[in-house]
Amino acid sequence: MAIWRNRLALCKSEDTYGTSSAPAATDALLFTELDVSPLAMELIEREAIQSYMGNRASIVGQRSVPFSATVEMAGSGTAGTAPRYGPLLKACGLSETIVSSTSVTYAPVSAGFSSYTMDFYADNGSRQAITGIRGSAEFSLSVGEIPTIAFDQMGIFALPGALSRPTETYSNQAAPLAVNSDNTATVTVHGFSACMTSFSLSLGYEMTFEQKAGCTKLVRLTDRKTTGSITIELPAFATKDFISIASAQTEGAITWVHGGTAGNIITFLANNCAFDNPTFEEAESVTHITLPFRCIPTSAGNNEFSIAYT
Repeated sequence: MAIWRNRLALCKSEDTYGTSSAPAATDALLFTELDVSPLAMELIEREAIQSYMGNRASIVGQRSVPFSATVEMAGSGTAGTAPRYGPLLKACGLSETIVSSTSVTYAPVSAGFSSYTMDFYADNGSRQAITGIRGSAEFSLSVGEIPTIAFDQMGIFALPGALSRPTETYSNQAAPLAVNSDNTATVTVHGFSACMTSFSLSLGYEMTFEQKAGCTKLVRLTDRKTTGSITIELPAFATKDFISIASAQTEGAITWVHGGTAGNIITFLANNCAFDNPTFEEAESVTHITLPFRCIPTSAGNNEFSIAYT
C-alpha cells in the first residue's frame, strides 16, 4: 500500500536535454504540494466504418508527464549558494548567476533553456524517471503566510520501474519566513514606499510538448509574458496617484525585500512595470488598491525582472 504523504521527488539539472541526470538521494526537494500526472496521452480515434454503435479503438499520438508542485520560497541558508529548487527555476526559462559567498540571481532568458530530471517515488517500490522537464512558475506573497513558488511544468514520459525509495537528504533549504513588517520591511511601487498585503508574479511562459517525426521529444518554451498583481494600502492621491499612472501607462519599478539574515534574503526587482485596471478593495475596514501589472523589457531584452538570493 502506497501512503500519499510518502511521495518523494529527487530533482537535478540535466547536462544534455532529455538525458537523465541521475538524481541522488541528496537531490531531494521539500515540497508543500506535489501532484504528478504519471501519464498524459493524446489519443487518436480510429475512424473505421462499422455497422454498429459504440466507441472505436484509439492509438496513442504522444505521451507526456505534466505536474504541478509548490515549494516554500526561502534561500539556501548560505549566501552564494543556490536554493535546492534552483533547477526548477532554471527550467522556467531563467538564468542562474552565482557570485561566490555573496548572491544567486535569477533573470529571464529567451534561448538556451535549462531542463532537469525528476525521479518520482510514489512509496510503492517503484520510480518514474521524468526527463526534459521545463515549464513556468508563479510567486506568491500574502501577509501572515509563508511565501511560495508554484510550478506548472511538464516532462518526457517513461514507464515506472521497480526501485526502492532511497533515504533522502534535504539540504540548501532554509526555514521560510512569514510575510510581515518584520520580515518584509521594504516594498516600493513606482518609488512609493507601500504597505503591502499581497503580491503575485506569473512568469507567463507558454509551453508545448513536441514529438515531431525525425526529431527528439521536447518540451518547448515558446513565449513569455510576465504579469503580476500587488495590493497595497491606498495612499492619498496628492501623495501618489496610481490611477493617473495607470491611465498614462507610465512605467516604473516594483521591488520588495524579504528576509534579513544572510543566506535567506530575497530581493525582487522589476524596473519597468505598467499597470492594467486598478481596483479598490476593503481589508479590515481599510481601503486598498490592487494594481495588476505587466513587466516590460527594455530594448536590450531579457531584463523584465530579477530575483536575487543573498
